[in-house]
Amino acid sequence: MTTAFSPGTVKKAPVPQEKRPSDQEIVAQVNNMKQEMNAIAQKVGELEMEKDEHQLVIDTITPLDGDRKCFRLVGGVLVERTVKDVLPPVRQNMEGIQQIIKQLLTNYKKKEEDLQAFQKKWNVQIRA
Repeated sequence: MTTAFSPGTVKKAPVPQEKRPSDQEIVAQVNNMKQEMNAIAQKVGELEMEKDEHQLVIDTITPLDGDRKCFRLVGGVLVERTVKDVLPPVRQNMEGIQQIIKQLLTNYKKKEEDLQAFQKKWNVQIRA
């Protein structure tokens, strides 16, 4: 048995309209989004400083003899190593920091786009 439907007999479910939040809820959401963006920006700044410190160490010890004594802080303990033992982990740490910075910047851009979309959706204008 086959059942045929004519185009006029099928009813579509109504698309639910999203209820507009109150002005206070919108302001709270915008402020929350801005705080998240500020936290990410602050963390990026901290990591940039740490990356610069790593780069300074790399630039300082690279021209030195590989067997020269070198000290490195590991878990709060100062350990004696050689330049050739310290340089690779310092470079690896710096690369890891760079990757984290890259991820945070991607997250920041996403949050910024979300904020702009939210502002556009609810017609929010920021006044200074």
